[in-house]
This record gives sequence, C-alpha cells and structure tokens, in this order.
Amino acid sequence: MITAMHTLIYCDDPEAARAFFRDVLGFPYADTGGGWLIFRTGPSELGAHPSSWEYQGTTGGTDQRFDISFMCDDLATTMADLTAKGAQFVGEPVDEPWGVTIGVTVPGAGQITIYEPKYDPPALG
Repeated sequence: MITAMHTLIYCDDPEAARAFFRDVLGFPYADTGGGWLIFRTGPSELGAHPSSWEYQGTTGGTDQRFDISFMCDDLATTMADLTAKGAQFVGEPVDEPWGVTIGVTVPGAGQITIYEPKYDPPALG
C-alpha cells in the first residue's frame, strides 16, 4: 500500500533551497546526515493533466512532465507572512478558474506556485 508521496526538487544551490524550506516556509524536517534534509510537506494530492488542451476557446500546451505547487487557505495572509520572512514573489496574484495563484522564488531552485484553491481539496478531506 502506498503511504505517502516523496517529492524531489533539483537545485543549483540545495543549501539555499533547504534553508528556504526550513526557515521561511517552516517545514518540519529530518536530517538524514550530511545536511540532507527531508521535509514534511503535509497532505498532498495528485492531478493528471493533459499536455495539450483547449479551454473556453483557447488552446495551450506544455513540454513539462511534472510540476509542484503549494496550497494555502488564504493567499493574501500567506504572502504577508512569507514576505515578512524574506520570501520574494513573482508578479501579482492571478485569478484562475481553479484558484488564485502566485509564484514564489526558491533560492537556488527557481519558482514554485503557491495557490489558494477554489475547490474542496481532497488532500484536506
């Protein structure tokens, strides 16, 4: 039986990314030795999306095969809390049909989406 999902983020600067997850996001962690931290990220859910689509007369596509996003209950409050801890956001929040999103910069790893879902997340049910 599958008991959890383990997610990997490949980083140019893993120490900076680990410090962000530990100090800014406050994820609990286990140190597996040599500074290799494994973080508890809470409940998770998995969606299987098409690599090309048509939605309301607009078509799109992606070459991505995997993606990761963080969910929150209140995006404005989350942004304020994380900004106070030094997080840097990319652009302004975007209102999507499924949630309100924004990118946050993970030092040494790039950008990850944070979103406030408009649906009842199965991860929290």
